[in-house]
Amino acid sequence: MITTVTLNASIDKAYYMEGSIQNGTVMRVRAVHNSAGGKGLNVARAAHLCGEDVLATGLVGGFNGKYLEAMLDEDGVAHDFVHIAGETRSCINILDEAYGSTEYLEPGCHVTEQEKERFLERFPEIIKNSSVVTMSGSVPDGLPKDIYKDLITAAKKAGKQVILDTSGELLEKGLEAVPTIIKPNQDELELLFGEEISGREDIISRAKELYGRGIPYVVISLGGDGALMVCKDGVLRGIPPKVEAVNTVGCGDSMVGAMAAALHRGWEPEKMLRYAVAVATANALSPNTGDFEPEIIGKLLEEIKCERKEG
Repeated sequence: MITTVTLNASIDKAYYMEGSIQNGTVMRVRAVHNSAGGKGLNVARAAHLCGEDVLATGLVGGFNGKYLEAMLDEDGVAHDFVHIAGETRSCINILDEAYGSTEYLEPGCHVTEQEKERFLERFPEIIKNSSVVTMSGSVPDGLPKDIYKDLITAAKKAGKQVILDTSGELLEKGLEAVPTIIKPNQDELELLFGEEISGREDIISRAKELYGRGIPYVVISLGGDGALMVCKDGVLRGIPPKVEAVNTVGCGDSMVGAMAAALHRGWEPEKMLRYAVAVATANALSPNTGDFEPEIIGKLLEEIKCERKEG
């Protein structure tokens, strides 16, 4: 089983617009798609579509929290959340022909010290039947920047493999607990190292530096260009076929879900990377976030190239 952790869950609302946005006017929305959101819940849906048993956990509250759990029930994703007094946030993704995707992300309600301690106390019991635990995204007000460090430490103590996908100080602190896999993009690498990173070799150099800290798999997502992985087999690059993307939101989360499935199955690095890139590409072909057609994965795998260089 795979457990996904989402500390800043949300109701994700995708607005599909007629024509392009005209600022300062009343705009009609052509269609709306609501989903249980937050990066970790996108991961949960992706891992479920990969055929794995998944348990989603984290913090939810209020009427939105109940709605979120109901949507996960519809998705067939099991869940065990700690409930808080505040209201789960909403996030809006506006999709129009002129600008593509524009996201408005609410910060999330305040979490009390007692609510945090209740989650930390329950966490070992929640993850006991899982081999892989993923931790994704931002955290709401009230949670410390080292919360992922504490959760990774607890998961590793329980013998679990951990994937961490976050940014900024949350990533910096989380690295101290040495997760199994991290998946920053170039912007997140620049934020982590506090400097501009230019060119593929510079990215690889920074990824190697992170690998040198003891992290077994350092995966750098490259958007439409696929992903790099630095691991025991050297430097691998998974290159997807060119596709007409419908919605790129959630591609990174789908990649994490696929890596969690591959880690659970004990796959070797190259097979893991190819599969992760295939699932992320499939997500780009779907109008919904953290969603894809499982039957196209086989065809995409045949078209993905994998380059390798030692060291």
